[in-house]
Amino acid sequence: MATSSDDVLIRPMRAADVDAAERLSSQAYLEVDRRSAQRAWPEPAPRSAERAADWHIRTEHLIRTDPGGCWVADRGGEIVGFATSLARELMWILASYAVAPDEQGSGIGRALLDAARSHGRGCLRAMLNASPDPRAVRLYRSVGFDLHPQMLLWGSVARADLPAPDRHVREGRAEDVDLLDSLDRRVRGAAHGPDHAVMGSLLRLLVTDRPAASGYAYVDASGVPVVLAATHRKAARALMWEALASSDPAVPIRVGHVTAANQWALDIAVEARLSIFGHGFLGVRNARVPAPYLPHPTFL
Repeated sequence: MATSSDDVLIRPMRAADVDAAERLSSQAYLEVDRRSAQRAWPEPAPRSAERAADWHIRTEHLIRTDPGGCWVADRGGEIVGFATSLARELMWILASYAVAPDEQGSGIGRALLDAARSHGRGCLRAMLNASPDPRAVRLYRSVGFDLHPQMLLWGSVARADLPAPDRHVREGRAEDVDLLDSLDRRVRGAAHGPDHAVMGSLLRLLVTDRPAASGYAYVDASGVPVVLAATHRKAARALMWEALASSDPAVPIRVGHVTAANQWALDIAVEARLSIFGHGFLGVRNARVPAPYLPHPTFL
C-alpha cells in the first residue's frame, strides 16, 4: 500500500532508505535534544558513527521482520519523514518516528503514523516512547495513547556506594531466550521474540534466575541498562546495580525511560547519587505501565 498527498508519497520503507532515514532521525532528534536539554547536561551532539551503525542494524532488522510496519515519506526521491514499527504477539510498538524539521506541521507525520498503525490492526495493546516534543505528544494523545511521564537518571555513579555484587546475577546465554520471553510476557504483555538476536549482538546480557525473583537486563558498553525486566524489584535492583558497576566513574551516564511505576529505579538513582529529571512520556494503549521494567528505546 502506498498513499500520496500533493507531492509526498507515503510508501513502504526499503533497505536502500535506511541511510537517509538515519540521517533524518539524527537531525530531528538533535533538534529535540537541544530544546529539552538541562543546563547540567553536556551540549547535545549529533549521533556518533557507532550509534548510527547500531541504528542501521535495528532498522534493517525491522524491515525484515515487520515490512508492513515501516514507512517513509518520499518527495521526489528525498526522504522527508519515516516511521518504523513492530508487532509482537498482541502488542504493536512504534519503534522510531521522525519528520524533517522544516516539514513538521504539514500533515506528513500523521500520515506516516496512520500507515505504521495499520500494521497493528490485530493487536490488542500498543506502546511507544514519546520525546518531549509537544507536537508529537499531542499527536499520540489524539490517537488514543495514555501518556505517562518518564524520568531520566543522569550523572557519574558514586563508586563508594556500590553494593557488593549479587552472586545470583550471571552473564546471559543463548539458551536463556525462553526465560527472557516468559519474563516479557509476564511484565510487559508480549515477548521480544526475534528482537533478542539483535539486542544480544549489540549489548551485554545479564540474567538472574531464582524461584523467588528472576529477571534480565541488556546493558550497553557504558554501563547503562538499555532494557530490563524482572518479576520483583529485588531482582531489578540487583541487575541494575550490576550494570552500573561496569560504568566509568569519570564519565556521566544517562538512564532513560523510567516511569513513576518504577520507584525502585529512582531509589537506586538516589543511592548512586544520580540526578533525576523529567524527560518524555511512555505511551500505552489498553495496557498497564510495565514494572519492574525499563523499556528499550526501539523495541520497548
